[in-house]
Amino acid sequence: MAETAGYYVVKERALPDVLLKVVEAKRLIDSEKVESVQEAVDRLGISRSSFYKYKDDIFPFHDTAQGKTITLTFQMDDEPGRLSRLLKIVGDFGANILTIHQSIPVNGVASLSLSVQVLETTGDVSRMVSMMEQQQGVRHVTVN
Repeated sequence: MAETAGYYVVKERALPDVLLKVVEAKRLIDSEKVESVQEAVDRLGISRSSFYKYKDDIFPFHDTAQGKTITLTFQMDDEPGRLSRLLKIVGDFGANILTIHQSIPVNGVASLSLSVQVLETTGDVSRMVSMMEQQQGVRHVTVN
């Protein structure tokens, strides 16, 4: 049976510590803050075999989002100014809003779909989404 390369978007808090350390080791190596893989893994307390096992399979979300379109789906309270605050966050991070669709609120809750183009100049997309999730009245955010 052929192995398929499926992709998932997973929140950082759901990842095992070893995977986060592999990402950090790659960052140390790429930024030349260490001279070798061995130095990076020693500093972070993981084995070289763990590093090599996972290094090609884990990377920060913002590294792969550049040049792509992502769709953000929100469930949020229907209150004046909520949409404009979310759009301001997208603008502050330098992403390009392509489409906006907000449903008619039902029981005080609206669904919002934003298609956002991630550009070379866009800041950290995972941080952008995190800031959106933290906005008062935002109940749920899904990244597609």
